[in-house]
Amino acid sequence: MIINHPLVGPRDAAEFTYLGDASLIDRPDWKNKNAPDVFHDYLYLRDNPAGLHRELWYHEQGDRSWLVVTRDTTTHEISKVELARDVAIARKRGK
Repeated sequence: MIINHPLVGPRDAAEFTYLGDASLIDRPDWKNKNAPDVFHDYLYLRDNPAGLHRELWYHEQGDRSWLVVTRDTTTHEISKVELARDVAIARKRGK
C-alpha cells in the first residue's frame, strides 16, 4: 500500500506505524468530573468499521510526522492524506 505523504510524496506503508482511529486526536479533558469514565471509553472502546475510516499513521522511518489517512478498510484504497497537526488545529478552530 502506498501512502501519498503531503510533505515527502508517495511512500510505502512499511515506512509507517499504524496507531488506530483518528478520533484519538480528540483527547478528553482530564479535569472533567467524569474523567475516569471518559478516559476508559477513549482508551478501550473502538469501532471496527467496514468502509471509509480515518486513521492515524506515524511516519516512523521518514520525517516522523503524524498523518490522518482516510482509507477504505475493505479495499485499502486511500482517498485522503492530511497532516495530523493540521487536522487538530482545524478541530480546535471549529470548536
